[in-house]
Amino acid sequence: MTWTQVYDPFGHWWLSTLVAALPIIVLFGLLAVLRVRPHRAALAGAATATCAASLAFGMPWSLSAVSFLYGAAFGLLKIAWIVVAAVYLYDISVHTGQFEVMKESVASITADRRLQVLLVAFCFGALIEGAAGFGAPVAIAGAFMIGLGFEPFYAAALNLIANTAPVAWGAIGTPVHTLASVAGLPESDLNAMLGRILPFASVLVPFWLVRTMVGWRKTFEVLPAVLVVGVSFALTQFLWSNFVDSNLVDIVGGMVSLAATVVFLRFWKPRRVWRFPGEAGAEFAGEAETDIAAGRLATEAARVRGEVLDEGATHPARSSSRRRYTARQVAKAWMPFLVLSAFVIAWGLPQVKDALNRRTTPAYQQKGWDVPLLHNSVARAAPVAPVVSKPAPEPAKYDFNWLSATGTSCFLAALVTGLLLGLRPRELFRIFTGTLRRMRYAAAAIAFMLGLGFVTRYSGMDAVLGLAFTRTGFLFPFFGTFLGWLGVALTGSDTSSNALFGGLQRITAEQLKLDPVLMCAANSAGGVMGKMVDAQSIVVATAATNQLGNEGRIFRFVLWHSVALGAFVGLIVLAYAYLFSWAVPHGLNFIR
Repeated sequence: MTWTQVYDPFGHWWLSTLVAALPIIVLFGLLAVLRVRPHRAALAGAATATCAASLAFGMPWSLSAVSFLYGAAFGLLKIAWIVVAAVYLYDISVHTGQFEVMKESVASITADRRLQVLLVAFCFGALIEGAAGFGAPVAIAGAFMIGLGFEPFYAAALNLIANTAPVAWGAIGTPVHTLASVAGLPESDLNAMLGRILPFASVLVPFWLVRTMVGWRKTFEVLPAVLVVGVSFALTQFLWSNFVDSNLVDIVGGMVSLAATVVFLRFWKPRRVWRFPGEAGAEFAGEAETDIAAGRLATEAARVRGEVLDEGATHPARSSSRRRYTARQVAKAWMPFLVLSAFVIAWGLPQVKDALNRRTTPAYQQKGWDVPLLHNSVARAAPVAPVVSKPAPEPAKYDFNWLSATGTSCFLAALVTGLLLGLRPRELFRIFTGTLRRMRYAAAAIAFMLGLGFVTRYSGMDAVLGLAFTRTGFLFPFFGTFLGWLGVALTGSDTSSNALFGGLQRITAEQLKLDPVLMCAANSAGGVMGKMVDAQSIVVATAATNQLGNEGRIFRFVLWHSVALGAFVGLIVLAYAYLFSWAVPHGLNFIR
């Protein structure tokens, strides 16, 4: 028997919306206000979601309970496994001393922290996002930045902000593929529209990153490098999405941006090298102390590490001594991340993934096992139901793709790296057990948060929240962008947000005489700015930077950045809707 979702059980949309928001209020209230450990806060939020789904929205208890278990199992394999494997690779690199060499090699390109964050968090992070997605860039680039000597709080917060503009094409274009399937619109048009919205953000985000670290004057000191990073990535993003395909936008963009910046820095250097307050050789006095954003970031970093910034203090991980390494030593030090990139990119190729799944994934031909009780037992109702065909019950299949999972590629890269660096199997096992022990609470938190997300999805509570945005009329292009933002903030995935709200965006756009291609693309473009505040990403960031327990502080810090950048994208969509509607693509074909 199929249960149909109900979107206004109380007969008053505002009351139904309030009840649907209770799990999120509980989750972030416990995290940000009461500072409860994330795995406990996530479990409390999931329990609230289960009760609200069954008591208020009429979902059978068996379905809400299985939805939670399904989401938890999904989170362990698809998300937590990536984070654990990425941190394992980082632990191997630290154990063998290679991270110290990497630190010095990056410093040989530039010792300026403003430029290092552009190279690692934005350029390298975009490359990893394009290959793996689902938390991998925050985990890997965050661990990388700690190895360079960044404060853990800086590493987490800055990587969350950086992992925005590339997200719409993460994991070999998965969000775009999903959006086209759900909305029933040409993928080439949606991809091109995204490539006409997000390049503006791609130019802004590098500037925003540096501005978050330092004051206005110190940001303008490195403006030429900021423009090289942003414009090279944005231009590649636009050209590839409009004239090639949706699979390699981020990978090519990240490579081009990284290469262009490294070459540029061989010919241009900032007038003064900027380092963190308290770091050897730091320019402590001046604008960074009085600037509000930089001051907040420095203050939060000091709180997290439990000490007060002092002009004479030197972070123990930072050393003024500088040693020169040979090209062979540098290549060896970078090998872990080169091996990781090769494995992740190979695992992301559809033909490789398909070959691995055919040989190792149970029930591959059936796209996984049917989840007991839940599969085809829930149906969406209008106006949330898919628009491409007659509404069908929601599938619930668990594909135990253990070998083709992105986390497995990261784990295999770590094993290969360890063996190439001369570690014995016993040492590799000992390091891995240490990583598991350190990451156990983070993995539990990710599992519980995905369980919460799946309960809200299958009960229709996230659709209730989304429907509230459709009541904004003329301003829907702006608030429809925040509908995508909300979807990612709730589910932790631009792919999931597109699956959830893609059809709703098309229906609402057609009702309001707006272009459905624009509004469906706006869902994904707005969603990328919600990536930094979703609980899953925050837990990944704190786990990778060894800051478990500081999720609330990080959430409070990045929240306004997320809302401000989301509003920036919303204004771009608003302009396309009413001023530049001629620029919305229709009937494009990719170059093959």
